[in-house]
Amino acid sequence: MRRVVITGMGIVSPVGTGIEYAWKNIVNGKSGVRKIDTFDASDLASQIAGLPVVGTGAGEFNPDAIVDPRDQRKMDKSIVYAMVAADEAMRDANLIDYDGDKERFGVSIGMGIGGLNTIYDNCVELYTNGPRHISPFFIPKVIINMAAGNVSIKYGLKGPNISVVTACATGSHSIGEAARLIQHGDADLMLAGGAEAAVGKIGVAGFTAMKALSTRNDDPAGASRPWDKGRDGFIMAEGSGVLVLEEYEHAVARGAKIYAEVAGYGMSGDAHHITAPAPNGEGGMRAMQSALNDAGLTPADVNYINAHGTSTGLGDLGELAAVKTLFAGVPVSMSSTKSMTGHLLGAAGAVEAIFTALTIRDGIMPPTINLTDPEDAVGDFDLVPNVAKHKNVDVAISNSFGFGGTNASLVLKKVK
Repeated sequence: MRRVVITGMGIVSPVGTGIEYAWKNIVNGKSGVRKIDTFDASDLASQIAGLPVVGTGAGEFNPDAIVDPRDQRKMDKSIVYAMVAADEAMRDANLIDYDGDKERFGVSIGMGIGGLNTIYDNCVELYTNGPRHISPFFIPKVIINMAAGNVSIKYGLKGPNISVVTACATGSHSIGEAARLIQHGDADLMLAGGAEAAVGKIGVAGFTAMKALSTRNDDPAGASRPWDKGRDGFIMAEGSGVLVLEEYEHAVARGAKIYAEVAGYGMSGDAHHITAPAPNGEGGMRAMQSALNDAGLTPADVNYINAHGTSTGLGDLGELAAVKTLFAGVPVSMSSTKSMTGHLLGAAGAVEAIFTALTIRDGIMPPTINLTDPEDAVGDFDLVPNVAKHKNVDVAISNSFGFGGTNASLVLKKVK
């Protein structure tokens, strides 16, 4: 089977745009959660979110530098996020001027929800002013595969072009499916990841109605607190993560830098409930075991896990139970970077795969911030509380679990 490695990465996130800027904030435990200022949220129970900072300074989201403002009007914000992240990934991998076979270079970028705010805005427009006021770009703005489509058009990538939609597991499934396309010889390179821009009136109201969101409005930075007794729900967030996946020999031949190898990919279904995880997280445990089997590794080989860790009661404890069962007796550490970014929904798995690859590169495990009063079930398990830890990480897992009982796990491995 052909090997797959990560040779480029790009990110738009609440903790920064650009992988090195975002990573510095993650390692330093800096939260990107803040009061919502993109619309009037004063009548909503949850008034906080993880939002990229727009601007032209270091680490700020500056879409005009990548996408012509005239073209942005034809795109949902989620697509623009993906375009910016993809551009960084292409430059990071030294592929902007790639002159190889572009029929062997594909795109796998998905979303969990897609153009939700664009749909909402056009519904209001239709109701208020009638059908003549609907934009001709409405449909192309909201179709979920348009992030992958626009990215492929910009760079002339004519290989496989797919979009996975599996709720909050989308980013991880997108990477896993892209890796398999390379393994099976359908492509040599893939841009893979996820994007999301669902922080709007309808999205926040919808998740609030489910009682899924934190209402710690007076303490945005302290609101996302996985495994802490004081948690009261997750934080919605926006952004994109895109990775360049490349066949190993192809990467070596062109002298590419390599962050890590995508060594294993596992999936499972809970078949239990539309929103709650299976008891004791057994579905997630099977996904992790499947990923390890795919990598030819055992639990004893794993040093670190980047958890799904959303800051919800059932989810946090289910994942912890799954990990403690599968890794019994193994000195593995686990942390949730969602404590700093919030939950990027369909983009979460890709953003967290980036952080996992950087953990392997630098030997630094990011912290779980706001973990001041751990659940009793945590015991002496290492959740890297509040402060990052240095540790040599040869093998790491990144988990993503979604509504509908869909689970995805990626095993990343240091290339020696």
